[in-house]
Amino acid sequence: MLERRREERRPFRKARRALERIEVLGAKVDLVRPEEVMHHVEAAVDAGAPYVVANHNLHSLYLLRREPDLAAFFDDADLIEVDSTPVIAFTRTLGLQSRPFHRCTYLDWRDHFWSVADRKGWRIYYLGGAPGVAAEAAEALNLAYPNTHIGVRHGYFDVTAGGPENAEVLAEIAAFAPDILFVGMGMPRQERWIMQNKAALPPCAVFSVGAAFDYEAGVQKAAPRWVGRAGFEWLYRLVHDPVRLWHRYCVEPWFMIGPAMGDILRAVRDQRLFKSPPAAPSGGGRRDQPVSQSVPVQCGLDLAEYRAEPAPAAKLEKVFIAERPKSRLVDREKA
Repeated sequence: MLERRREERRPFRKARRALERIEVLGAKVDLVRPEEVMHHVEAAVDAGAPYVVANHNLHSLYLLRREPDLAAFFDDADLIEVDSTPVIAFTRTLGLQSRPFHRCTYLDWRDHFWSVADRKGWRIYYLGGAPGVAAEAAEALNLAYPNTHIGVRHGYFDVTAGGPENAEVLAEIAAFAPDILFVGMGMPRQERWIMQNKAALPPCAVFSVGAAFDYEAGVQKAAPRWVGRAGFEWLYRLVHDPVRLWHRYCVEPWFMIGPAMGDILRAVRDQRLFKSPPAAPSGGGRRDQPVSQSVPVQCGLDLAEYRAEPAPAAKLEKVFIAERPKSRLVDREKA
């Protein structure tokens, strides 16, 4: 944790902007850095406001086409991360405003998250995993981040709305009063549970995080972050769990050819295929200030920062992120 705090911090935007949300492969996603996710979540927690963070990868995009009811969950989410380096690469091919650092998932921001949670004494509840796994993860995390308060419950229960087991889970969460609720029951079960029970949850930031605590407990081995940044995390996971993941990584992507061709045709029509967006200007900015003027969009928070008037459309094309040399997040197991 101390090593992460000594690293040079990259500047990042503190306000939502119009160019941030794009549509790719039939779904809307937000081009945000891990630092921006943490900034918006921290603001929501400080405000005591409900906030939902979803994520899309090729698996969720496939499920969205097979199970259209999932669209309601993503439509209601305040922030939709892109958890896929291949999807980011495809958006670059389409000439959209994406960069490699827009790949964003629990493993990318976990060190930052737990550092902030420890500093602020956040209450975190994890719902999911096999019996005993989340408790083991919580024990390890409490040792590393002693100022956090972690509650857990396994994900093996009847999720039927109005059922006694689901009601018991909701009562436990309400009694714990979390700042952060992690739901890790796999896609699409976790998304459906959040969607069905959101109104009954206390105001908190809710994440769909899959096997996050399996990684923390050591039940699943997380790929090194350089593997994820290189776009081969899917291959790493497939090699380590071929029976469960073969269909996801070797069959499902073929069903996305149709949506991909539609995106390519639109890019050709708009004359942006294979055309990279303009490079960001040189120079940096202070971490505690927005890098440049940005255009807020509705994100579920009643904060003054998000009520500013939109910038004129003519200025949108000149909104860029000033980059500094990238600093690699240190995996906690290597720290």
